[in-house]
Amino acid sequence: MIQVSLERTILLVSGIVVLVGLLLGIFVAPGWFWLTGLMGAHLVQASFTGFCPVVRLLKRMGFPERSGFA
Repeated sequence: MIQVSLERTILLVSGIVVLVGLLLGIFVAPGWFWLTGLMGAHLVQASFTGFCPVVRLLKRMGFPERSGFA
């Protein structure tokens, strides 16, 4: 069984949020593009501060941490 690491799960969650925001913005209402923009801003903020609520949640759920893309 393949165990997905914390790092790859974060990339997956971020990618899903961006794609959902983009699709909702195109097909539902342009206001949904804010979701994509907010996710981008959060990723920039997290890169500087190291704080990400999703990481805390995934750690509590027991996702294993691995270095880089090993």
